[in-house]
Amino acid sequence: MNAYFLKENDLGPFVGRLIAATKVIGPVAKKTKFVFAELRSASDLRLDYDCTILPPKKVFFPPQQPLITFTGTKAESCIAPVDQVLFGVHPYDIKGIDILDTLFRAGNPDQNYLANREHTTIVGSSIQRVAPRAFWASVGTEVTPQGHDAFITRIAGGHVFETRTPRGEALVQHGRFVEATAGQRADAAAENESVARECPETMTHPSAEVATKVRAAFGNEELWKKLAADCLSCGTCNIICPTCYCFDVQDTWNLDQVSGVRCRTWDGCLLPDFAEVSLGGGKTENFREHPYQRYRHRVMRKTTYLNEKIGGPACVGCGRCGLSCLADIADPVHIVATIMEG
Repeated sequence: MNAYFLKENDLGPFVGRLIAATKVIGPVAKKTKFVFAELRSASDLRLDYDCTILPPKKVFFPPQQPLITFTGTKAESCIAPVDQVLFGVHPYDIKGIDILDTLFRAGNPDQNYLANREHTTIVGSSIQRVAPRAFWASVGTEVTPQGHDAFITRIAGGHVFETRTPRGEALVQHGRFVEATAGQRADAAAENESVARECPETMTHPSAEVATKVRAAFGNEELWKKLAADCLSCGTCNIICPTCYCFDVQDTWNLDQVSGVRCRTWDGCLLPDFAEVSLGGGKTENFREHPYQRYRHRVMRKTTYLNEKIGGPACVGCGRCGLSCLADIADPVHIVATIMEG
């Protein structure tokens, strides 16, 4: 819609007025790492972060989310969204949100996700510091971030604030913005283009080629056993992924054994019991019993299975899995390179 300029010294007051007006969630420091959390003051906001521990999907799709409370045969929804601003989301995480938006809207729309999502104004942010295992500049390049209302880019002397929706435009009233000059807009575009060259890792093959080759490798069990040899089945790569959306649903009963709450919690296909089903009579069957089968499934989901539905791979190149995997075997760049070169 429009592009504005905000002086460096005016960013804090702008964020402070936003906090006074509504709930604002943004990247904050947690010791040497960063997390998305509710801002208590403008000074908490850290737009110079590299990558947060957990992706911002947790704002709409919490790790544990009550769905309904029940008493006897009566149930009441727990959906209670509040208006909020999610501030400072990097482009790769916006793409992750776009993917979840598509998946949670498909078929029977998931109102537990969508209610939170539709009450949230998203402000994207330029990347000021690149994460150590990032490769977002070379994966899914055919897909551009869409699901944000405004975007802020740091340039010399301040920030260019581009609004993309009426929601984003409404935020301008809280700051001392002036119309951005053509030069400032060009500086912002150049800044976002140049930072992409700083990604330390590169996916060297196009998404369609990767999808075809990875799918063809499905039956090569020796390959998958070798790739997954050190897998601990801890599920960390699932939990920290911005596009994983599997969950488990369980009822917790109160002591009266009449009332309780139904919650969903994040689940992951690398966990040993993820594919275990009951056969009755106390018997079970696990159709992905071995770690290599679960490892293979995760790679297929990220590179192949969802591509037609979401327009590209279900990986945004954030590098969280590579950073977090204790065995250092989860990095998609290394996995894909092994398969493509094999």
